[in-house]
Amino acid sequence: MLHLSGLYRYPMKSAAGEALSEAMLDDLGVQGDRRWMAVDAETGRFLTQRLLPSMTQLNVRWQGHAYIVLSAPGMDELQVAVPDEWAPLRPVTIWRDNPQVPDAGEAAAQWLSCWLKRPCRLVYISAERARQIDTAYAQPGERVAFADGFPLLLIGQASLEDLSARVGRALSMLRFRPNLVVNGSAAYAEDGWSRIRIGEVEFRVVKGCSRCIMTTLDPLTGERSEDREPLTSLRRYRERDGEVYFGQNLIACGGGRLALDMPVEVLA
Repeated sequence: MLHLSGLYRYPMKSAAGEALSEAMLDDLGVQGDRRWMAVDAETGRFLTQRLLPSMTQLNVRWQGHAYIVLSAPGMDELQVAVPDEWAPLRPVTIWRDNPQVPDAGEAAAQWLSCWLKRPCRLVYISAERARQIDTAYAQPGERVAFADGFPLLLIGQASLEDLSARVGRALSMLRFRPNLVVNGSAAYAEDGWSRIRIGEVEFRVVKGCSRCIMTTLDPLTGERSEDREPLTSLRRYRERDGEVYFGQNLIACGGGRLALDMPVEVLA
């Protein structure tokens, strides 16, 4: 029987993830997921592990809709409040989007700049300022926070196990940063799904997830694989039109509650 075996939230884009036993979904995916982002202080361009592997060691704990707590090795914890409606707006760049979003203030900027060793700012995105999902895959009004393109990412546990066998060593699921992990299906079965239900929430499976150099970083240490795995193996059998795919992007058809071990039903 298919069931939900993993559930993750990433409060800050490209920082460490949180394993959850249950979560609520809202219009932007898992509540609190990728609502915060580090950007270059001068250009406003988004910062990720692709450029800064030390972001793997940056922990961000979501504390409801009021604040987050930043922590990293050798750093004092910092509590950062969600910016209020009077917070100054900062133009930022995330891929082709250029939203104006609230800045989280000087204390957060100084803390992040110290840890990342470069001038940066911390910004927040609300539902009102969220980005339109590519309308080739979504309806007008369907939005995403600071995730690359879609609110949710699903990976089958069997797919990871197959890839690990091909690489020759066990790989952490967190290398691939999914929100949802499904157990009980065949490897890569998710590639053929177009609509699923988890508990009482339905999802559209809209697009395969193309993978980048971030997957070669150990999520626990930030060290890069010298053999460029798992990308090297994925390219041998998961490359299409110059892109390497692993996992499926989802859009939820409404909100609701998710919890580990909930049944997963393939509707189409």
